[in-house]
Amino acid sequence: MIFTHASFWVFFLAVMLVYSFLYRKNTWRNAFLFSASIFFYYKCGGYYFSLLLCSILVNYLIGRAIASRKSGSGKKTALVAGVSFNLLLLSYFKYAYLFTDWINQLFGASFETYNLLASWSNQISGTHFPVSRILIPMGVSFFTFQAIGYIVDVYRNRAPVINNPLDFGFFLSFFPQLVAGPIIRAAEFIPQMSRQYRLRVEEMGHALFLISCGLVKKMIISDYISINFVDRVFDQPVLYSGFENLMAVYGYTLQIYCDFSGYTDIAIGLALLMGFRLPANFNSPYHASNITDFWRRWHISLSSWLRDYLYIPLGGNRKGSVRTGLHLMITMLLGGLWHGPSTRFILWGGLHGLALVAHKAWSGIFPSRPVNRKPLPHFAGCLLTFHFVAFSWIFFRAGNMQTAGEMIACICSPASGVAITDILFNHRTVFGIIFAGFLLHWLPAQWKEYMRGWYIRTSLVVKLVLAVVLFFIIYQMKSSVIQPFVYSLF
Repeated sequence: MIFTHASFWVFFLAVMLVYSFLYRKNTWRNAFLFSASIFFYYKCGGYYFSLLLCSILVNYLIGRAIASRKSGSGKKTALVAGVSFNLLLLSYFKYAYLFTDWINQLFGASFETYNLLASWSNQISGTHFPVSRILIPMGVSFFTFQAIGYIVDVYRNRAPVINNPLDFGFFLSFFPQLVAGPIIRAAEFIPQMSRQYRLRVEEMGHALFLISCGLVKKMIISDYISINFVDRVFDQPVLYSGFENLMAVYGYTLQIYCDFSGYTDIAIGLALLMGFRLPANFNSPYHASNITDFWRRWHISLSSWLRDYLYIPLGGNRKGSVRTGLHLMITMLLGGLWHGPSTRFILWGGLHGLALVAHKAWSGIFPSRPVNRKPLPHFAGCLLTFHFVAFSWIFFRAGNMQTAGEMIACICSPASGVAITDILFNHRTVFGIIFAGFLLHWLPAQWKEYMRGWYIRTSLVVKLVLAVVLFFIIYQMKSSVIQPFVYSLF
């Protein structure tokens, strides 16, 4: 059950139908949305919904324990216990294979991973899940980081503790953002749980605009170029020319943005229809003129989470330039590891860490003046940043380091006998969509705001006509195989 499948929209319409009878009573509303979210997660992740319930119960109790402790040592003990539980939970499911391999290589052992949850399910429910294979629960990285943020904010007195367990369950499992974010901050979301439902006509128009944009990004741009070109090249780069490999890198640079920001747009729009405001997660990241600016625009909820709960507690930029660089590297390496237990993710994070350190040093020597920003240096900065980010995506997307190396070698090799004009003609539809996607992304912010405002101001009839046209285009371009959102795998 994902946003691009008809079953989700049947589910959402059913939720909104029941919601229309309950939205005036916050207690019933929150309890209903909690139950709907658990059902949604069950349809997405199967029996792992029990893991989500376990996380909800433990973090609810930890939050209450932190709030009830009088002494600082008692609060800190509860905090350490809560953070440790969440990190162990995340580590078991995402890094069990990595840790097992390290131990086997270090001590010459032959340990194997063991799926405790599958074993318990087999014993209790009579299922037959393989116990030697550990599947990563959908969205575990997102709801685990959200839980850590909650208990840390309660400890810091930056967010109120949630006393009602159903309310807390709703906070941690809200289905629009459960699988792939954005990561919600407790201080921003908890007050909304006690407010009365309100939705202005303009906000409804904005919600429909976001949902439409998200579907276009995902199903018309991301899925199409992925299935028809990007996946093929990344799977076997040596079968394609250097130019095709380069275009695949550009294509994936657009694909992952449209895929992830498309999910976020839909999530924010759905939440807004239910009266909840989620934070923005993207802000035209390929407009960035430097790598620091890029991380202020890309996956904002994760980058700000890493800043507030990792980089600043490590010391941030308060302990000299050397320590600042070290803190940046640690943050980005762990950010890369958050995406998965693979060398290529760690390398991806390390590259961005080095770039951030280099930009920090450059800014110290040549401080920028945004007010007097000149067009040519700004354009050069945007071009350099874009190509660095695109190069880094090779390691993020490639199936392994060997494939990444093959792709880079193909791009750097002399041109093959195939004419570029023939390649452009053979892939004209895909390349046309890639070009159009980047063109739309690089439109001035004022133009995008004008289009959003125009859509909001249009009549309901116009919105319905546009929805029918959009549905027809999506129906014509959708693939027969459901394409999951990229970040739902993390």
